[in-house]
Amino acid sequence: MKLKYSLLALAAPFLMNAQQLMTPEILWTLKKVGVQAVSPDQASLIYKVGQVDLKTEKTKNENYFLNVLNHEASKIDFGKKALIQWDKNGIYAQEGDKIYLSKDAGKTWAEFYTIGEADNIVISPDGKRIAFSKQVLVEKLMGKDKYADTPKTTAQVYTDLNHRHWDYFNEGKYNHVFVVNTSDKVEAAKDLLEGKTWDSPQRPFGGAEDFVWSPDSAQLLYVTKPKSGKEYATSTNTDIFAYDLATGATKNLTESNKGYDVNPKFSPDGKSLIWQSMARDGYEADKNDVKILDWKSGKTTNLTGAWDDSVSGDVLWGADSKTIYFTAAYRGTKQLFSLDSKSAKVQQITKGDFDVNEIFTDNKTSVLVGRTDVNHATELFSVNLKNGEMKQVTEANKDTYAKLTQGKSELKMVKTSDGKEMGVWFHYPPNFDPNKKYPTLVYCQGGPQSALTQYFSVRWNFALMTANDYIVVAPNRRGMPGWGTKWNEEISRDWGGQPMRDYLAATDYAKTLPYVDGERVAAVGASYGGYSVFMLAGIHENRFKTFIAHDGLFDMKSWYLTTEELWFANWDIGSPWEKPQPKAYTEFNPSNFVDKWNKPIMIVQGGIDFRVPYEQGQEAFQAAKLKGLKSKLVYFPNENHWVLHPQNGLVWQREFFDWLKETL
Repeated sequence: MKLKYSLLALAAPFLMNAQQLMTPEILWTLKKVGVQAVSPDQASLIYKVGQVDLKTEKTKNENYFLNVLNHEASKIDFGKKALIQWDKNGIYAQEGDKIYLSKDAGKTWAEFYTIGEADNIVISPDGKRIAFSKQVLVEKLMGKDKYADTPKTTAQVYTDLNHRHWDYFNEGKYNHVFVVNTSDKVEAAKDLLEGKTWDSPQRPFGGAEDFVWSPDSAQLLYVTKPKSGKEYATSTNTDIFAYDLATGATKNLTESNKGYDVNPKFSPDGKSLIWQSMARDGYEADKNDVKILDWKSGKTTNLTGAWDDSVSGDVLWGADSKTIYFTAAYRGTKQLFSLDSKSAKVQQITKGDFDVNEIFTDNKTSVLVGRTDVNHATELFSVNLKNGEMKQVTEANKDTYAKLTQGKSELKMVKTSDGKEMGVWFHYPPNFDPNKKYPTLVYCQGGPQSALTQYFSVRWNFALMTANDYIVVAPNRRGMPGWGTKWNEEISRDWGGQPMRDYLAATDYAKTLPYVDGERVAAVGASYGGYSVFMLAGIHENRFKTFIAHDGLFDMKSWYLTTEELWFANWDIGSPWEKPQPKAYTEFNPSNFVDKWNKPIMIVQGGIDFRVPYEQGQEAFQAAKLKGLKSKLVYFPNENHWVLHPQNGLVWQREFFDWLKETL
């Protein structure tokens, strides 16, 4: 019998008995903790706690003031004001078209500046200038812009690539960064990218971190990829530029490096600049290093060049202007590390089955971080810098977790087909009984070079999967960060080769365990994980009973000719007209193996996913139906590569588990 759902159920997800299991409704209404602003002495911060209303899909936020030293927190109400930054001048916040300044930690506010339409506002250290971004019409690509007498036309006219990106079509508008003196009106703001078809902040995910003031307020540094059209679509060469307000001159600080250069941050003493850097143009998953620039001499040093892993997360200057803290995937988790800016020595600080994702403050004896694990959403923790011990500071979901029975995780080392050791996460159901046989999900991670760690997601949530009485097997197959750079790079141009054998090795090992029901194993995944599912469906030799692929790559030639970030395709699989033709289009192309598909398959696809366009899911679904297989297409017209709308998320998860009940 199909379950019936109502909006009443959505509105009251916490009407539950003691010792409940995780449900989609509980998952989507867990409270989310996020830091808003940090005091200049790093002794205090303001964080918000947000909770989704599933009926309206809106988030209600509450703000808290936290004393970082004693961990005491108190609620604070900023009304409709959105915090911008906290520096020596006070706390800046935006409401409507105005910026306000509070010198007493948000108790009273004074009007600071009328900014108008602006995003990503950053005020200079001396409080005399403001940097901000907004969209500027640079190209007339829309018919209504090109021809004044056709205001109702929907025509879009393109002569180059990058005409669509992620989930939007290029309408000729670009993110530009502006600078204005607070003594002038905003109309006098200078567009630092005037006439350029470049974006700063970067698209699609860049924000205020893409521009930063020099400590003396004399220069503004901003991040952009100085390329357009085809050049943009085939390159990752992102640079950091410095604009001198006195002379009007702009200098490219990272011109010699041809890969990514992002996330610039000045040391507290203003003497050094660090940023994250990748060396090779076109390789978006290249080793991510921390580089440092001596601001006076101009000398640049790669601090992590000799370290055999990648700085995959947040980076923070220590209060001493010598120590740098960063997070990185490491052996199936994400840990906190320190980096000495003089000796380049890297030291691991934390250890455990959790992820450290963000770093917020350093008070010399401890740092404050955001931490997750597969059972818990982000909370703030204090890390003792001497011994790595962690103390929980916030407990936004304490009452909810107290009512939930949660499963456990275990990292096992599994032998691969080529004799290597591979870390594989085994996530077990709550109340796990080793004498029982469980249906099992082999989870295929996307990326393809995204870390598979102790992350917590409202979509691919391992706690929810195990709460439905499935064991989850999550292999750190070839291509995963955290196991050395060689392991991480071995997936390029080999998508359907050793990584697939790694999945099969993990599956075969799992079937030897007495609590895994070898007759009831599914393969599930999204993006490259969806590609993996499509590939495995053609080569699995009856290892799996059913499949679920979300936004997966099905036909590599049609995907190459419809995706947008071509640098990724060129590096990882090659173009279809290369000679000899890359294996991606022959023995590693899922569409070539449909004749061997023999099990049920569910396909999920977003309508505005331009990374893996709709036709990939449609082709796979049509192929399965024409093969006579039990199959289902779940289509979300308003979703991109991810499912972001809460009620769509509920449907996604209900269809996911309904399919498994039917076919596994």
